[in-house]
Amino acid sequence: MSPTRRCSRSACSQVAVATLTYVYADSTAVLGPLATYAEPHTYDLCSEHAERLVAPRGWEVIRLAPDPDAMGPSSDDLLALADAVREAARPPEPDPEPVGEPTRRGHLRVLRNPDM
Repeated sequence: MSPTRRCSRSACSQVAVATLTYVYADSTAVLGPLATYAEPHTYDLCSEHAERLVAPRGWEVIRLAPDPDAMGPSSDDLLALADAVREAARPPEPDPEPVGEPTRRGHLRVLRNPDM
């Protein structure tokens, strides 16, 4: 499990709940749900700093509300996880060994007698 991300504001040690991204070309600040991964050009904010966010004069602030259905794992995520666990638990199938050809096992070779 990844460590909890903290608010990017200096001297704030609260848990981050939102991610702020600046779109300089459009003079827009976009505040949305906490991003899955910390990115170098975004800022994670706690609920207090996210609520009090103001953009520079002439800039627009877009606040994206979190999608409640997207907050938890989806059924596809759970099925993928179950498949991965089943695959990891399955014993490996032995490699077919061609008759008459040497096979390698570690540093030793096993030679099969083709007459047998």
